[in-house]
Amino acid sequence: MLLRIKVKPNSKTDEIIREADGSLKVKIRAQPIEGKANKYLLEYLAKVLGLPKSSLSLLKGESNSFKTVEIDAGEDRVYRILNGATK
Repeated sequence: MLLRIKVKPNSKTDEIIREADGSLKVKIRAQPIEGKANKYLLEYLAKVLGLPKSSLSLLKGESNSFKTVEIDAGEDRVYRILNGATK
């Protein structure tokens, strides 16, 4: 499945927030230097979803705050877990 998210690097905490329009925003502590934030984002999402890191890949948005992540898992499972993890 494909997941489109907005990422806010260099945050104080790691968290997933559901915006008023229903979109997802992911705050991560990693700095946006030399791809560190992208790598950390995939590791963080894999941990939250309980999946191996190899199940996630960044398709679009390498240097943009809006990213498209491909997740090798069922849509129902992913949304159920993310809805439980959002603030």
